[in-house]
Amino acid sequence: MLTEKLNTKILVDGGDPSETLRVKSLLGFVDGQTTNPSLIAKNPEIQQRIASGHTLTPEEEKNEYRKIVQAISPLVGNAGVSIEVFADCDTKAGEMLAQGEEMFSWIPNAYIKYPCTHEGLRAAEMSVRQQIRVNMTLCFSQDQAAAVYAATKGSTEPVYISPFVGRLDDRGENGIDVLENIKAMYRNGDGHVHVLAASIRHLDHLFASFALHAELVTVPAKVLEQWGVSNFSMPAQDFTYKAIGADGEGLKRIPYKELDLKRPWQSFNIAHELTIQGIEKFVADYRATLKRSVEETT
Repeated sequence: MLTEKLNTKILVDGGDPSETLRVKSLLGFVDGQTTNPSLIAKNPEIQQRIASGHTLTPEEEKNEYRKIVQAISPLVGNAGVSIEVFADCDTKAGEMLAQGEEMFSWIPNAYIKYPCTHEGLRAAEMSVRQQIRVNMTLCFSQDQAAAVYAATKGSTEPVYISPFVGRLDDRGENGIDVLENIKAMYRNGDGHVHVLAASIRHLDHLFASFALHAELVTVPAKVLEQWGVSNFSMPAQDFTYKAIGADGEGLKRIPYKELDLKRPWQSFNIAHELTIQGIEKFVADYRATLKRSVEETT
């Protein structure tokens, strides 16, 4: 069990309440949880239903998602439970907002996840005006983080931004650089956006998040269990992330940009192919749980 709370809040990245309970027993606490359509599709009960031939209607899928986050909600602390809207690349901001409003009512500690796209940012801008807590997901660039800051300025609640460090590493870029660059850029801000390090693949990602003082980090249970095996070791004061890819080659550095956080959010270049790929992956996993339409079966 972790004997002292950390400055960085620890969230479980998953969609299974029993897993959350197991991690809470391991650490002694869980500050929060992040969920998404892929993680919900992997929930053991949903997988069991699919294996038995019972796929879900969209309404059943939504109801299952609600039941899962309602089970997780009382297990976690004040970092809350992040619930992701079902959005493809054509989903408009108004539709995302309508989902977000409903999902926000499911539990008292909800954060609504919108993608770092133009429509996602519009939905976030509207959400914070309604005091809906948001978590901007699938972030892969400093420009996206600057846009999130500008779009949500004035929020009375903390806004989360989730840079996906592991997915950048996967394609040979140093994802920790993006985390570090966003943290450095936000030092010039008002503190309303909190950095939630995501796509954590191994202990070095976790340690880098601690070393860079990320406000939050969301971690798969298996990585937290590896940390437990190491007796919850912590990074040394001079810790430096070893930017080495799976192939043993060095990862490409991502340079810092001087960006003015006072600019309108629409002025930043938020396009990133990994954001689009991430949306497409979530959509595919979500649809894999659904009943096939009449058109598909004829």
